[in-house]
Amino acid sequence: MIQGLWVLGGLWSAHAQDSSDSPEEDEASFELIVTGTRATNRTSLDASAPVDVFDVAELRASGAVGNEVGQALAVVAPSFFFPRQSNSGTSDHVRAGQLRGLSPDQVLVLVNGRRRHTSAVVNSETKIGRGTAAVDFNTIPLGAIKRIEVLRDGAGAQYGSDAIAGVINLILDDDPESSLVTLTAGAHATFEGAIDQTLVDGETTTLEAETGFRVGEDGFVRLGIEGLLRQETNRAGFDQVPFFYLDDKLATDDPNLSAQGRRNYFEGDPRTRGLSGWFNSEIDLGRSTLYAFGTLAGRRTLGATFFRYPRDSRNVPEVYPNGFLPLSRGNNLDGSISVGVRTPISGWDLDVGATWGHNTFSYGVINSINASLGAQSPTEFDSGSYTLNQINLDATLQRNVPVNAFYDAVSVALGVGSRQERFGSAQGQPASFRAGPEDAAIGAQGAVGLSPDDVRNVNRGVYFAFADLSSRIAKPWFLDVAGRYELYSDVGSTLTGKAATVLQPLDQLRIRGSISNSFRAPAVAQIGFADRSINFGEDRALILTRTTPVDDPVAQALGAQDLGPERALDISAGLTVGPFEGLSLTVDAFRIVVNDRITLSERIFGKGLVDAIGGLPGGANVESVRFFTNAVDTQTLGIEGVVGWRRLLGDGELQADLGVSFFDTTIQAIDQAPQQLRDIQDDFELVGVEERNTIETAAPNNKQVLTVSYDAPKLGGTVRASRFGAATRVFNFGGGFEPEQTYGDEFQVDAEFRITSGENLQFAVGGTNLFDEYPDLSSADINFFGNLPYDVLSPIGVNGRYLYLRTTVTL
Repeated sequence: MIQGLWVLGGLWSAHAQDSSDSPEEDEASFELIVTGTRATNRTSLDASAPVDVFDVAELRASGAVGNEVGQALAVVAPSFFFPRQSNSGTSDHVRAGQLRGLSPDQVLVLVNGRRRHTSAVVNSETKIGRGTAAVDFNTIPLGAIKRIEVLRDGAGAQYGSDAIAGVINLILDDDPESSLVTLTAGAHATFEGAIDQTLVDGETTTLEAETGFRVGEDGFVRLGIEGLLRQETNRAGFDQVPFFYLDDKLATDDPNLSAQGRRNYFEGDPRTRGLSGWFNSEIDLGRSTLYAFGTLAGRRTLGATFFRYPRDSRNVPEVYPNGFLPLSRGNNLDGSISVGVRTPISGWDLDVGATWGHNTFSYGVINSINASLGAQSPTEFDSGSYTLNQINLDATLQRNVPVNAFYDAVSVALGVGSRQERFGSAQGQPASFRAGPEDAAIGAQGAVGLSPDDVRNVNRGVYFAFADLSSRIAKPWFLDVAGRYELYSDVGSTLTGKAATVLQPLDQLRIRGSISNSFRAPAVAQIGFADRSINFGEDRALILTRTTPVDDPVAQALGAQDLGPERALDISAGLTVGPFEGLSLTVDAFRIVVNDRITLSERIFGKGLVDAIGGLPGGANVESVRFFTNAVDTQTLGIEGVVGWRRLLGDGELQADLGVSFFDTTIQAIDQAPQQLRDIQDDFELVGVEERNTIETAAPNNKQVLTVSYDAPKLGGTVRASRFGAATRVFNFGGGFEPEQTYGDEFQVDAEFRITSGENLQFAVGGTNLFDEYPDLSSADINFFGNLPYDVLSPIGVNGRYLYLRTTVTL
């Protein structure tokens, strides 16, 4: 960080004397923000809490593969991570992001200031975000976005549940006139050292079209559509064949030896087909304004699971004599629409709105088998589905109230509202979960189906009221205060508050700080979620694991308790310097304490478990169990900084930005396992080594991003260098075998160059990870016998270099 400050400081010093920018021009360059405050005159520089603003040009120049909004944000935002999963069940198909190193469901996502619904699926097989139902950023087209505002501060009192780490607000495009078509094509061109081969794969094409038109004098409609085609990537190594699939290591006639030396596995991105649309609109009704916006997205993905060997209890050799690789299939349908009216009433500005959100995730598997059904088994299965519906209703009154004792009028916002949430699941086809006559593995390999015992319907009502006050108490002193009361039909009520302040002792120096308590109610998907998956058991044997809702007879027999809300205390302090001569600086330190954090329990398995649950509903054939708990208390300490510098150069603008983040999460306490679990295994830990690793060290605890860009009417370019800190992975393969490896720091360089021809044609050529960097090779204890050579959670991914060409035609 210090080196970056010196670099940018030197740039500023070299140009300060001949810069034409004035302080007034500098101040005007900071766009007004709408996130983290209800006042109408705040910028990211004078806000009482840190807010990053990224416009669509920055997001496009990120080179995000397939226009993924989550990946684009992770490239430009130093406090946001968006790990790519592989061989991770539903996490191959729905990816989750994390802010400030906290859980993906501890950040609230808004669209145009309205709460965004989460995915219906709980990612139970992922590492980062295991057990969370997070917002699927990639259901929102990149072309729909005007800018993204990231509030890095607790905001439960302002926005309600989930805003522990902060708030990400996606502001939709409101251009009333232009029309454009954008075609982007790219592919990975990389050398994979694990197999000593040059590869070209992951061919990706996106086609976007959008237009806008005016409605009346002040109204507009903006809408667009986007299509995506992406081929899979594969970075698997050569199979050495696990020793536990060989009867005799010295035998030469074992059919499983035929798999040796082949690339039998997949490690990389899934094949993806997607189509999405969006609109944003406002219509002037005279004294009132009607607004509406929405998104609709459909996506089909084809991921991978573990290879099944020719001689294997999970295989039927008559069907797959050479073994088989099940391919997991995900169908994701997502939609949201918001409608509202803004109107003056008795000196107040009234905003009344409603938002409906929906997500359905259906999953299954192809190239598979239910071995217990023998040769008559299907080889393709529908394994079940999850559905989430959310309806938000709210009304807000806002006005500025003069107060003689204050320097400025007080901005007052009062609001009430409700939210209705419903989660439901549906069973898979019977062949995907039922036991057949053969003494072999039960269920569809790669995606065991939901049985009737796993099906749930969960409903919740939420009712809330809030007040938000902000004003300049004295000329150098701003104060924001907010309070909120929420009542949940299932987990009770909560009261949250926040106070944030900014002191401005000098024109270009502001000192800010905040204190707030926030909360996160358990997601309805977490309350009702169940699945069946294959995991390692004793002696590395693969066994059937059931994730059960806490009200399930199996979970109840093991001591599961009803889920309650997470509760957090957030304290932050920082300063902003500038703007002067194009230079600005913000630094903020924070402490976030989260009590009763919701996690998935450690899996319990063994003969004692089978004996305890075998006769219960949903317990037949289950060899391993886990459920959700409020078992963990954590503390996160961190510091974040952003340095920005800009200067007019020729007929364009040169800009440099350095963002840094450092944070450290530690577990403060873990609840003792229920007596029922300790009766089965006296040393059982409710939260095991893998989940402790996930919370504390599995993701890098620091990140630095330096971006230099130049934009002129005819030419433009962006060069970005990113550094990601080290991360440690710990695995529990059963039988006390818990290998650990620390993966070192990683660096990545990206670049994009743009040429504009005439007034309506722009070409851009770019690449991410230009030096083709890969994470450290995994050790022999972790790479699953050579098959999975890289850590898929690495922030630079496992796909290597990506090159692309983008053409935009403005009509």
